[in-house]
Amino acid sequence: MERLTHSRLAKALYGMLFMVIVPLALAAWAHGAANTVHLPALHSVFRGAMLAALGVGIMALGMLSLWIYGGGLPMNAFPPPRLVEKSIYSLVPHPIYEGFVIACAGVAILFGSASGLWLVTPAVALACAALVLGYELPDLRSRFGPRKSTPWLPLDRPEAPSLLERFRIYLVVLLPWLVVFQMLGALGKASGSVDTYLPFEARWPVIQQTELLYASTYVVVLLVPLLARSGSGLKQFAQRGLIAMALIFPLYLFLPFFVPPRAFHPTTVLGQLLLWERTPYSGTAALPSFHVVWALIAASTLGEGRQWRKYFWWTWAVLVSLSCIATGMHSIADVLAGVIAYLVVIRMHDIWNALLLTAEHIANSWKEWRFGPVRIINHGGFAAAGILFGMGMIDTMLGPGRGIITVSFFLCSTVGALLWAQWIEGSPALLRPMGFYGGLLGGILGAISGLFLHVNLWIVLAAISVAAPVIQGIGRLRCLVQGCCHGRVAESVPGIRYTDPHSRVCRLANLSGVPVHATPLYSILWNVVVELALLRLLQLNAPCTLICGIYLFLSSAGRFVEEAYRGEPQTATISGLHLYQWIAIFMAIAGAVITTVKSSPLPSLTHLRLSSVLLAMGCGAVAWFVTGIDFPESSRRFARLT
Repeated sequence: MERLTHSRLAKALYGMLFMVIVPLALAAWAHGAANTVHLPALHSVFRGAMLAALGVGIMALGMLSLWIYGGGLPMNAFPPPRLVEKSIYSLVPHPIYEGFVIACAGVAILFGSASGLWLVTPAVALACAALVLGYELPDLRSRFGPRKSTPWLPLDRPEAPSLLERFRIYLVVLLPWLVVFQMLGALGKASGSVDTYLPFEARWPVIQQTELLYASTYVVVLLVPLLARSGSGLKQFAQRGLIAMALIFPLYLFLPFFVPPRAFHPTTVLGQLLLWERTPYSGTAALPSFHVVWALIAASTLGEGRQWRKYFWWTWAVLVSLSCIATGMHSIADVLAGVIAYLVVIRMHDIWNALLLTAEHIANSWKEWRFGPVRIINHGGFAAAGILFGMGMIDTMLGPGRGIITVSFFLCSTVGALLWAQWIEGSPALLRPMGFYGGLLGGILGAISGLFLHVNLWIVLAAISVAAPVIQGIGRLRCLVQGCCHGRVAESVPGIRYTDPHSRVCRLANLSGVPVHATPLYSILWNVVVELALLRLLQLNAPCTLICGIYLFLSSAGRFVEEAYRGEPQTATISGLHLYQWIAIFMAIAGAVITTVKSSPLPSLTHLRLSSVLLAMGCGAVAWFVTGIDFPESSRRFARLT
């Protein structure tokens, strides 16, 4: 009875956390960040209320489905005993999370909260995605085994898809695209945006008749789910659409491009339609042109079967691409970028395999040189390169006469990384490990030295945040060679094989020749995304606290997911989550709190100075010594790397 009571209390507290505390915390976050997020608010009581009600309804259906078909509550800590693929789960993959994100957006629009719409809602969406990728999917796979099919995508078969499969595409692909595209357009033209027109393009006339081709894209893409001839073709359409969104939407946020439509005077009905189609937001979210991408994706699906279909639909797609220029809605650069984006989308499988092969080659590239008692290992060069670029960036952003701050940050973060890893993971087999979070905490202590030079601490921390993804991203190449941060066995996805006996994967984990998740590669790619986001914030003169908070939140979300696929046996597990996943959660919360603090922007970047180059080279040399030079015959602490 006591155990049953304890279980009920735990479930009640868990439910209160996500049903009461989290919503109140998000509302407080939106209110606190109102002074740091300078973006247009969308205010509509009716639309906001309808959207919030829709989100809550979707959540309720998801919870009810888990109760009826799963035999349990919608709680990760106390999951239902049965896998649910019926009811609303047959239409959308994660209705509770998706409904919650929709509800957040609705509440933000209802109250006209810019921070709620542009900061809190995307953060909630990212947190939900991280939770699914970093916990739920591995948990479901461990309890129910790998899924034979994805219930919310069409079956990969030559027969025609069912009516339900066709309907799902609107919910899973086309509707989310429309919502996100409209939201990105509503951001409007950002300061410092670059016009992508070539000098001669602005003088080209608008050919009003081509609006018929341009507008046909909307009709054809909407009809693709109904016209697709096979389940495999419709599944390919859905997958390519989702990949295109994942690729292109971040580019709209990170790339400072704006393409104003060319002016014209309508003289025909099609001209009136073209003028009506233009909105105050036209010109945003234009490079790459999604018009081109959707036309090419649709043509590849509708062109199945007889040869004449291929000729017809590909001719149509080419004409649509040309109409983007003829209607004055896009520049040549937009269209070419759209074609390139489409080629990347259809070749994503090959691109990913090429990245894995490259990562595997680097992972087995260990080389070392002996000079008496000293050993030099090649992988230290990657850490040195990361520090070289990172310290150069920090010293440049801080400006002249502040090199002591850069050096203090480097030394404190290095010592912190060494001490953290010794405390958390130290063992006879790991005599000189490095810990990311120790480096982060040590770096914060080192940044405090800026106060002695009367430099605002947030300015120092923002400069460090902008440089951190570069340092970590390049440094992850060292992880590949050394075998630290390696993944666990890859079962349902391609992995990389470690064969070099020096690697920790072979020496400590005994996974020589076994495909494992390329977790350092995952980290590198996510750090590229984080860096692009921070550079865009820097270009927009965002407050320093917003830069710092966004960095912590984004890096923590990536680390939460990455940690779920790591295979290092020495990492502790607490209440079902790895230690570093718990730390990532707390860091993400800290990042959210920091975004509510008012501060000034980072000063404009100054020119790279010789002193910054020399300082960065010195720090890089020390980094190579710490990470790539050791004394293999010594038994002293920190003497050996392996």
